[in-house]
Amino acid sequence: MPLLHRIARRDHEAIAFTLDGHACQGRAGDTVLTAILAQAEKLRFSEFSASPRAGFCQMGACQDCWVVLESGERLRACSTALGAGMRIATKGRAA
Repeated sequence: MPLLHRIARRDHEAIAFTLDGHACQGRAGDTVLTAILAQAEKLRFSEFSASPRAGFCQMGACQDCWVVLESGERLRACSTALGAGMRIATKGRAA
């Protein structure tokens, strides 16, 4: 069950992306964090405690929302705009 439920911007352009190998859809103007949490109940697992994480400060200061693209590029999910075709990996690795 997703952590976030979209109540606004439902009419914005759809943006296709992949999350852990699954086709997903966000909306124009979404951050990577918003797009992921509208699909999943967590952003990633902590590399220290293995507990689920969903971001913390929501403004790019705390280092809690790092995710990895399948290419290996790391990015902050809370301050990175969702781009069409992004292939985001959150399972089986530490962010």
